[in-house]
Amino acid sequence: MNTAVLAKSLYGKPTHEVGTKRGIEYKAFSKATAHLAEYVGTETANFAGMAEALCENQLLWTVLAADVAGDGNGLPEQLRAQIFYLTQFTNHHTKLVLNGKASPDILVEINTSIMRGLRDCATGPELVSP
Repeated sequence: MNTAVLAKSLYGKPTHEVGTKRGIEYKAFSKATAHLAEYVGTETANFAGMAEALCENQLLWTVLAADVAGDGNGLPEQLRAQIFYLTQFTNHHTKLVLNGKASPDILVEINTSIMRGLRDCATGPELVSP
């Protein structure tokens, strides 16, 4: 699956949606995390499925890193740096999982923590362009 297809599957159809930016990010994390969680704690014969889930998760983190690296990002600098670090960790750990040297468990835990933060900081609805 190429990156364009993965991005579209993570972020949905190209129309305006009503919701918060955090809500849309939450949905993207929820989808990627659910797919990744299918491979936690099990020996999988479906390596291709696990690799796809890891790729979706890595794409999500790459998009997030690009966002926090941009000048227009309104998050505090320390939080932006922490998110960027988590992206680097996610990339490194993904390689370990793909090489059979680690489990995706920690990736699911990190995503779940991010989702918790997004949910706890939710604000009122606004029009968001995908």
